[in-house]
Order: sequence, then structure tokens, then C-alpha cells
Amino acid sequence: MDKSQSIGLVVMALFLVAYFYFFAPKPSELPKEEQVTSEQVERETSDKDQTNISTDTASVEAVSDSLFNEEQKKRYGVFVTGTEGDETTSTLENNKIKVEFSNKGGLVKKVTLKEYENYLYEPLVLLDETSSNIELNINTNAGRINLAEMYFEPNENFSRKADTTGISFRLVLDNGREITHTYYLPEDAYTLIQSNNYDELNKQVTDEKITFNWNNNLKKLENDIEYNRNYTTIKYYSPSDGLDDLGERSNDLEETTFFEPVNWVSFKQRFFVTGLVSNSYFKNGYISTVADENDSLHVKNSKISLQIPLEYYDNPNYAYTYYFGPTKFKILKNVAPGFEENLNLGWPVIEWINRYLIITTFNLLENFIGSYGLIIIILVFIIRLILSPLTYKSHMQMAKTRVLKPELDEIKEKNEGDMQKIQSEQMKLYQQVGVNPLSGCIPLLLQMPILFAMFQFIPHAIELRHEPFLWAKDLSIYDSIFHLPFNIPGYGDHVSLFTLLMTLSTILITWSQGQMTATVQGPMKTMQYMMPLIFMFVLNSYPSGLTFYYFVSNLVSFGQISLMKKFVDEEKIRRILDENRLKNKNKKKSKFQARLEEAMKASEDAKKRKKK
Repeated sequence: MDKSQSIGLVVMALFLVAYFYFFAPKPSELPKEEQVTSEQVERETSDKDQTNISTDTASVEAVSDSLFNEEQKKRYGVFVTGTEGDETTSTLENNKIKVEFSNKGGLVKKVTLKEYENYLYEPLVLLDETSSNIELNINTNAGRINLAEMYFEPNENFSRKADTTGISFRLVLDNGREITHTYYLPEDAYTLIQSNNYDELNKQVTDEKITFNWNNNLKKLENDIEYNRNYTTIKYYSPSDGLDDLGERSNDLEETTFFEPVNWVSFKQRFFVTGLVSNSYFKNGYISTVADENDSLHVKNSKISLQIPLEYYDNPNYAYTYYFGPTKFKILKNVAPGFEENLNLGWPVIEWINRYLIITTFNLLENFIGSYGLIIIILVFIIRLILSPLTYKSHMQMAKTRVLKPELDEIKEKNEGDMQKIQSEQMKLYQQVGVNPLSGCIPLLLQMPILFAMFQFIPHAIELRHEPFLWAKDLSIYDSIFHLPFNIPGYGDHVSLFTLLMTLSTILITWSQGQMTATVQGPMKTMQYMMPLIFMFVLNSYPSGLTFYYFVSNLVSFGQISLMKKFVDEEKIRRILDENRLKNKNKKKSKFQARLEEAMKASEDAKKRKKK
């Protein structure tokens, strides 16, 4: 193609473009009726498409639900009917406690003690859904299932007796059968009884047991959380081995696994107990406690895991009892064998004194006297009256020693520097006048168990909780009259007035007894006055009821010493000693005295060898 042909084609193309732009016919508008029809068609088409999409979505969802239900049924087996529901709360209560249940698991959700308040003087909630969690795990052909996640149907109109209210929870299985557990709350009691009907469960489990897990993050119920951590633990009781527990005073992880049958386990705090008691036994289990020192709302995190034979768990004759209540001895002893040991009364001799003397007297007095401060005062007088024969004997021994003081001093001067000779001559003098130098210690030693018994009883006496007396707002905690801007190691950041009074009165007693005997010299005399100061530090954070008891006891002791001092005739004592001297002039040494002298001689020889 030459150049002229190319130019011609371009000109023709321009003419065609101009024609179609300026002269081509415009598209004609549709009639109005046709426009509406077109819009209807479009809308109908859109609706049809949307209907098709909805139908497809519903179909997909139906398929999805079907697959989900199949998966649920495969996962839970006959228990699948309990996987869906809404959580509701039911309540049982008497004049002592209020127990709230959740239909999810049909388990205890919250417990409130009506007669007590917490450290803020608010209703005392022993446990709730934020602190307590229970699992009931079983092994089935479908796998491991936690019954505490199942939704039960409550029957709140259930009742057994006129003085007992009850509630029953039912889980209907996919096969039409059901399992139930029922709770009974007796009137005027802190116990909740659980009875199960798990006949159908026997056919579903693969290992004939149920694993009961209870995680209880124990709530702070008292003001001084650190002091109360020292009295918080898990206890358990075996019919063969008796009581055992984890370390109370440890904040670190304490744990143990037991394989012997156990009748009951309990979360024990200073004044309150949450316990689970079996009429049969728990096969074996694991328990643990640990304290989070940064957690100011919970004392310790405690866990219990128990393996329970299903044949006992679902047998109405082997009901289970929950205890939600105080550590009162007369209440605890009626719950189960050994359950009263949740109140720590001390070692055997101390425990017997507390159980049969102190608690009995204390409970008798509170029936007639409303002030627990006055009860403590009266208790002091009763105990001092019981101990008065021992006190008199000890006082007479001190009087005899005081009468012999001139002769004892003469022996020291005569044999100065020779301790063996001094002790030998003193023992000879004691034998001649018929005085046993140790007899004055024996009455004091016999009084020590009662002293220790009160030391054990008062800090655990829930009767003193929130009870004021004089300036003390609460006899179960220390009576702070002044808050220090700093903390003194071993003493604290407060000043307890009862502790100060106890210390001063102890020093007064020590001085008074020193005036009567005047035989204690040297380091021992200094130690007598150091001990009250040591106890001032130790007892500053102890309950004010305890230091008040010691203070009153010291005042009564001082009164007894002053009274006896007036009635003791030292001249008469001297005459008796002189008579004994004549009687025992040719008397041989007793075996005890001979052994004592030999022991003293051996001790003195050992000291001399050390010096060399």
C-alpha cells in the first residue's frame, strides 16, 4: 500500500466516526409500563436469589447443627442432654446457715453463716462461686466427663421431715433414665446431708469410681491474715491411723497423697471449718495447701482430690455430710468420730485439761454471764483455787529457804571459790533440817500444764471472737492502743496494753518471790527479769483475751503471796527445822541425795578439766 492509499483510509475513518457521533439514532426510552415491569422483574429476580441464598444458608446451618449434635453425642454419650441449659440458683436455709445451689452440677454454690460476721462485720460468706469449685469426674466409654458441667433439673418442693428441708437435682439422660442427688438440711444444724441415686451411672462408668475434686481458695475471715494463716490447713481422719494434717504454719506448698481409707477431710481455719464426711470412706486421695502472700483476700489456696468407690457414692445408706460451721468443741464432737480435733487443744495432757476442765467450766459460765471478760476473771479465780494447795506448798518451801538463808550464806563464805564443796555442804544442811530443795519446783511444774492449756485454748476460742471488754474491741485479737509508724522485728507495729500490764505484773511477781527466797543470785537472777521482757515481745500480737488472762492471773498470784506472807510464822518454821535437825543428826544420806551429790561432783570435775 502506497502513501496515497493510506491517507484515503484515514479520511474515510474520520468520516465514519463523525457520522456515528452526530447522526446516529439515540436509544428510544421504554414506555412507563415497561419500566415498572422491568423493575419488578429485577426485584423478583433479586428476591428469588435472596430466597435461594437463605434456603442454602439454612440448609448449611441445619447440616452444621446436625454435625455438631453428632459430635456432642459422640463426646458425651447418654449425658449429652445435660450439656445445654440456663444456670439457676436454689436455696436451703435454717436458723444457722444459708446454702445456695447451682443447677449446673447440682452443687453447693455459696454458704453463709447467719450467726457470724467477717472481719468487716458483714455477713460471713464461708465460700462462694469465686472461691470454691467442685468437679465430679467419671470415666465412660465416651471419655472423661465432669458431671459438675451438666445442667440438672431442681425440685425445690422436696421435703423429708417436718424439721428437715430438702432439694433434689435430677439429670435425665439421653436414654430416658436419670441420676439424682438430694440434699437435706436439718433444723438448727451446720450440717448438710447429701444422698445420691446413681444406679444408672453404674452402667456408664468404666472404672467403678468417681473422682471428687474440690479447689477451695479459703476466704479471709479475720482481720490479721498472717496470724490466721498459721492456723489454716487441711485435716483428714483415718479409722486406722487417726488424725493427720498438712503443716499449719507453712506458707509454702504443702501436699500429700494418702492411700489408706479416710472417713473425713476438712478445710480448717482458725475459727471455721468446711468439711466433707463419709458414712463409709474415701478410698484414697491427694491434698495440698499454699499461701499467696500477695493475696490479701484469701488465706490459703487448698485442694482436695478424692477417689470414691461408686458403690458407696450412690448408696443411700452411705450418705455424705458437709459441715459448714464454727470450731466449737460441743458442736464438732457430734459431727463424726475425731471431727472435734479440728479444734486444736494441744498435746494429750494439755488436751485433757482443756477438754474436761477449761471448756466445761467455760461453757458453764457463759450460760449465766454475758461478758467474756468477766468469765475470764472468774476462770482465773477457779483455777487458782484448784491450784492453791500447790501454791501453798511452794510458798512454804520458799519460807523455809528464807529461814535457812543465813546458814547458806555462811557456807558460801566459808568455802568461797569451791563450788563442789559449797553444793555438798548445802545438800548436807538440807538433809539435816528435812528440806528438799527441789520440792519448791515441783508445785510450779505441776501448774505448767494449766498455763499451757490456757495458751492453747484462748487463741482458738471462737466465743471470744468479736467480743469487746474494757478498751479491747475484740478479745480474739490484740488490743492495740498505739500504732507505731514502723515495724519492730519480733514485736510488731503496735502496742498492746494488756501485754504491757502482763509484763509489769510478771516483774512484780518475780520481785516479790525474790524478796521471799533471796537465794537466787548471779545470772539466774538477771534471767528472771529478762523472761517477762521476752514474753512481752512474743505475746504482743497474740489475742488480748490471752494476755488479759495472764495479767489477771498475776494479780491473783501476787495477792496470794501477800496473804500467805502475813500468815506464815517464820519463828515457828525455824523451830520445826531445828527439831528436824536433831531427829536427822545421825541419819544416813538418802539414795536420791547420794546420786544428786555424785552428779554435782561429776559436773564440777568436768568443768575443771575443761579449764585445764
